[in-house]
Amino acid sequence: MKIFAVGMNYAQHNKEIKNALLQQGVGTADDDTGRAPVIFTKADSSLLKDGKPFFVPDFMGRIDYETEVVVRICKLGKSIDEKFAHRYYDVVTLGIDFTARDMQKRLREEGQPWDIAKGFDGAAVIGEWVEKEKLYSPDKTGVNEGIQALHFRMEMNGEVRQKACTSEMLCSVDRLIAYISQFFTLKTGDLLFTGTPVGVGPVKPDDHIVGYLEERKVLDFYCR
Repeated sequence: MKIFAVGMNYAQHNKEIKNALLQQGVGTADDDTGRAPVIFTKADSSLLKDGKPFFVPDFMGRIDYETEVVVRICKLGKSIDEKFAHRYYDVVTLGIDFTARDMQKRLREEGQPWDIAKGFDGAAVIGEWVEKEKLYSPDKTGVNEGIQALHFRMEMNGEVRQKACTSEMLCSVDRLIAYISQFFTLKTGDLLFTGTPVGVGPVKPDDHIVGYLEERKVLDFYCR
């Protein structure tokens, strides 16, 4: 199983991140228009499911939550045409892409890969899978607008922290699958975290995270 993830896929979140980097003297305020998707992978040992608690690795510094729509690949595919990409995933959920922010910043400054900051144990939380037909119905032409019209939100300790619609993505789910499949053969069971909207922030022990796709609760776990 491979876990793919996408960075910088919501414009407002990009501004949030870039402003923080600029304040630290890192990066530039360049435009996101027309750029290729930012793809990275997480170790399979980073997967956390079934509502199990996330144990905050405090030795890594600040750990941020990033709420994301996640899809699961349902059949083998390579060099997939975007118009057929909707055939390659069958279920949807919400996930948390945990990021060791202090470590990521340090690794960036040193020009090193930041796999450790994204792929540590427990850093890829997923919720309950929902068959996509229960959330939306793709239209008869095969154009998959349903996946790009999903509203989702994450609440921490009863307060909404992130709220968005997949229509705000810079790169659609189907485009992401088509793009990734140029470089990696997609296999049944592979996961795709599709990017986070604005509102990321730190977690601490005893935080309670709940996530909703439309009004369906699919994610519910505690930080320890």
